[in-house]
Amino acid sequence: MTTRLQVDAHPLLELGWVEAAFPAPLEAVTLSGTVTALMQPGCHAPMSTHDDLRKHVRDLLRHGGYKPTGRGKPSSEYLHGVWQSGALPVINVAVDIGNMVSLHSGLPISVVDLDKAREPLSVGIATEGTSYIFNASGQTIDLGGLLCLRDADGPCANAVKDAQRTKTTPQTRRVIVTVWGTMAMPGRTEQTVQWLASLLAAHGASVQSSHGR
Repeated sequence: MTTRLQVDAHPLLELGWVEAAFPAPLEAVTLSGTVTALMQPGCHAPMSTHDDLRKHVRDLLRHGGYKPTGRGKPSSEYLHGVWQSGALPVINVAVDIGNMVSLHSGLPISVVDLDKAREPLSVGIATEGTSYIFNASGQTIDLGGLLCLRDADGPCANAVKDAQRTKTTPQTRRVIVTVWGTMAMPGRTEQTVQWLASLLAAHGASVQSSHGR
């Protein structure tokens, strides 16, 4: 099941990832009450974000020249805003777990359908002029200077918005869940990866995980 992931040198990035293979399509996997409860506003989770962490995540994304503000802010910040006004939306078990853990850990998390992505996979800063479509409406995001997960066809995910072409569907069975961690918060990435892996395994997935530079 192991997918090789090449990570370019970066002074701030501490990337983590979990590869998960489900025995059935995501549409057939029921989200546990434990995760559902942690998607509700006012819940008490094993991890919680804070202002210093948000600053460090933004610094991570700024390193390559990207401006993580406004609509281009980290996805973890967007999820926190949604959560403050109501429960996180339910999509599928892999995305829901990723969103919930991202919300509480404060680290952006991407979920990619491995059967849509083409190896080799790598992580690095996107060049100027690079973009991709991030939703079904055809909207695009300018990726210049932003850390991205890339497959053989180019960037497919990052800490802000993931590419539409490799997003999960109800039929998805294999995913790679990427944690965009920072060296400024020692131990945070490892803790987040462990939590992700345990929740995915609890929902029947076979998992392999890693974290580091």
